[in-house]
Formats: sequence, C-alpha cells, structure tokens
Amino acid sequence: MHVPDGFINAPVSVAAGVVGAAAVAVSLRGARRELDERTAPLAGLVAAFIFAVQMLNFPVAAGTSGHLLGGALAAILVGPYTGVLCVSVVLLMQGILFADGGLTALGVNVTVMGVVTVVLAYAVFRGLLAILPPTRRSVTVAAFVGALLSVPAAAAAFTAVYAVGGTTDVPIGKVLTAMVGVHVLIGIGEAAITAATVGAVIAVRPDLVHGARGLTAPLKLRVGGELVDAPATASAPAAAGAGSTKKVWVTGLVTALVLAGFVSFYASADPDGLEKVAADKGIDEKVEEHAAANSPLADYGVKDVEDARLSGGLAGVIGVGVTVVAGTGIFWAVRRRRTEDLTAASTSVSAG
Repeated sequence: MHVPDGFINAPVSVAAGVVGAAAVAVSLRGARRELDERTAPLAGLVAAFIFAVQMLNFPVAAGTSGHLLGGALAAILVGPYTGVLCVSVVLLMQGILFADGGLTALGVNVTVMGVVTVVLAYAVFRGLLAILPPTRRSVTVAAFVGALLSVPAAAAAFTAVYAVGGTTDVPIGKVLTAMVGVHVLIGIGEAAITAATVGAVIAVRPDLVHGARGLTAPLKLRVGGELVDAPATASAPAAAGAGSTKKVWVTGLVTALVLAGFVSFYASADPDGLEKVAADKGIDEKVEEHAAANSPLADYGVKDVEDARLSGGLAGVIGVGVTVVAGTGIFWAVRRRRTEDLTAASTSVSAG
C-alpha cells in the first residue's frame, strides 16, 4: 500500500506530513517508556524483519498480490509507540533507497501504514485480551484479529485521504469498495504472518513480547503422571536464562536475511492491492516518477548486476542491514534518553 508521488495533491500531502511528523514525535516520547536494555536492539530487529517480509508479496486474487504492512506485528512485539517508529523507519528506508513509496507521500504512508494500522490493531488486541483468558494462546488469537482488521482499516484511511486530496476524478465509492475488498484478503495473510511470528516468539521468550506482559505461566513438572507446579528452585534456571536476547536477535536477523536475500526471489510479481486498484480505477493517471528512481537500489535490485536473482538478493540483504542499523541506532538513542531522564529525576529526588 505504498502510495507513490502524484496520487495525492500537495496541500493534503503537506497536511499528512504534519500528521505523520506529529505521530513520530509523540511516539519518540512514548517509546521511552517501552524500551529497555533488552527491547531496544529487538526493536531494530523488528523493523528489519518487517522490511524483509514486505518483500514477500503473496497472491490474493487473480492478478493481485499483497504483502505485510507490519503495524500490528510491531505494536504487539515492542509496543504501540515503538511500533509506529518501526514502520516509519522501514518506510523511510524504502523511500530513500529503493524508490518504493513517494517521498512527497511519506507523510501519507506513515499515517496510513504506520499510525492507522498500529492504533487500530493494538486497540483491538487489547480489547480482546480484556475478555479472553489470560493465556499465551489468547495473545496469538488477539494478534490475528487485530492484524486482520488493521489492513482494510488502512485501505479505508487511504480512500479517505484520496477523497480529500486525490489528483484524479474517480468515484470514491468505487475506490473504497475495491480497496477494502482486496485488502480484506490481504489482511488474512497479514493476520497469519503476525500470529505465527508472535506465537513463535512467545514460545521461546514470552518476556520479550510487549503484548504478553503480565501473563504468567509457572513451570510445571510431571510427577506420577500428573503436572504439578515446580518449586521455586526449579524455576530459577529458566528465569536466569531469560535475561539474554542474543540468541533471539541472531536468529531473527538470520531469518530476515534469508527471507530478503533468498525467499524474496519467489515472491509474486503481480501488482499489490493499491497498484491494482489504481490501474483499474484510473487513480494513477498523474503518478510521478520517484525522486530516487536512479538510486543504485531502485526497485529492489542492485544497479549493474545483471543476474536478477543475485541483484534482488543483494538488495534485500543491504536493505535488512541498513534498516537494522538505522533502527537499532534510533531505539538505543531513545532508550539512552530515557535512562538520562530517570537518572536526572533520581538525582533531583536525592538532592531534595
């Protein structure tokens, strides 16, 4: 759903840029409460993973494909404020390096793909957890539903923006029906990927899943054919091992590199939901060439590398690397600011 330059007029693009910038500013402050020494590097990894999975377009209908948006996944794994930042980092890298998503439309994309998906998915997720049993399975189910609903919500949000600032005269009712219809199908894929990823992390490190905080699952031992609560001493080794995130980080990074560098070659080449609707309804009549169209990595290929598989794979690996470095740097800076604020507050209290 990356909106290119030319779909939305200048005044609305500027207004969306202000909204997107405000959302990022609020998220920078909110992320200080979500990030700590364990989750800061993982947030950068989440951004890189979203970048990688967005390269994996999957078919959803005849001649149409879809890909992960990632807002629900990021919000549930690292928190809603940090989730907005994760998606924003991905969109910035894609726009600058890969000519994917217009630069003048960056505010539209941050608002639609980042803010709308995160806010709606996390609200649905929290609402379901409030009525479901406090189990890990409930977290996965709530993640599925939140992700499923977030995609057509983003499609509706784009249609609303287009109704105000679209550059072509197209009946909005037809655009809304087409956008929401195809993105409901894409939402099923989004939900499956989100639930599978959240479930996989919960299975090995539930303490690292923001949305699973507060859930307790005491260690069980089988005694005489029955499961009983383990004594505190037996639980100690598991608790001691919960502090390290290195294995999770390395596993996640390798997975992202494999997805972007190898699996992406087998992704669907069909246009995604927005591209298909734009072509069918004529809202792409005034699309503009991307400002970074001559980038060495434009269209997810390395310039002057003739072999398509190698070119795409290298571009994917570079994208994952750049995104994880940029994301981790930003989130460490946010976390460090939080530490400085806490230190200053503590010093003030002590002095008083």
